[in-house]
Amino acid sequence: MPDKIKLLKRPGQDITSYFKRSWMLYLMLALPIIFFVIFRYIPMANIVIAFKNYNLIGGPWITNEALVAKGILLDYCNGSPHEPNCGHWVGLDWFMKAFGDTAFWRAVRNTLMLNMLDLVVGFPAPIILALILNELIFQKFKKVTQTIIYLPHFLSWIIVSSMATRLLAPSNGVINMFLLENFGIEPIDFLMDKSRWVMTYIAFGVWKEMGWGTIIYLAAITGINPELYEAAEVDGAGRWRKLWHITLPGIRPTIVVLLIMNIGRILGIEFDRPFTMMNRVVMEVADVISTLVYRVGILNWQYSYTAAVGLFQSIICVVFLIGANTLAKKFGERGIW
Repeated sequence: MPDKIKLLKRPGQDITSYFKRSWMLYLMLALPIIFFVIFRYIPMANIVIAFKNYNLIGGPWITNEALVAKGILLDYCNGSPHEPNCGHWVGLDWFMKAFGDTAFWRAVRNTLMLNMLDLVVGFPAPIILALILNELIFQKFKKVTQTIIYLPHFLSWIIVSSMATRLLAPSNGVINMFLLENFGIEPIDFLMDKSRWVMTYIAFGVWKEMGWGTIIYLAAITGINPELYEAAEVDGAGRWRKLWHITLPGIRPTIVVLLIMNIGRILGIEFDRPFTMMNRVVMEVADVISTLVYRVGILNWQYSYTAAVGLFQSIICVVFLIGANTLAKKFGERGIW
């Protein structure tokens, strides 16, 4: 640490005078640190409910013995701190219950499947779009196009799922009516067939987030030295050659970092997207970990079970993240740490 500080302070300046001059920077850094400690790290301690029968009245840390001592007798505990349904340590029982639950493994399978498809289809989309936008000559058209493709990101999945229902309805959906009137194709049930639902889920996800993802890649492209393009033109390189040998290598570190972060979230999935687009007919492929946690944990009050599922999910995500970062470094990339 002192060696690093020496690189930042002026020659002949001691650490005390350096901190006197730069205390504002460290004060600004303290604010986000305090935020993360209070709202991120301290709540992590409540993960202990994954290893005990969680008592909603007593909380994750107060034992039933303490509740009984205070005169709080819970009806479902029959006034005894040793009743099986009361809050006490159970070790890995909730993990064993999750691992023996077919609904849990179905949710894990669906989460991996949908995230892998999102990664294969959705990850290259903003890269390709950024490369295309970068090649546009007319700046006004480019700005209008950027604005149009960014807008879907700001729509909630409630709105997007409603749009999907209106567009893809078998009887009066816009797309089915267009196919029937122009090509004579019978109505296609996009949202009730399992395979078509998966394709619809991926397509709407790409459409919603593709434009927003191009912001990072366009910013990375602007950081490439223009002299490289000028030198390539002198050597007779065309647009394709410049794109392949200058633009793509220039944004490769950004691509690798975002790919590692996406792989790290391979078992994590947002709640609103599958929940708003799913229905009972396609539950076999639409039920993911987040919807399972909501259905079992929130609706059925099984907080310890869902805490165990969430902890398992987080551990697997960390393993994928470390593995992807290690693999990237083996191929000569910088990684994210």
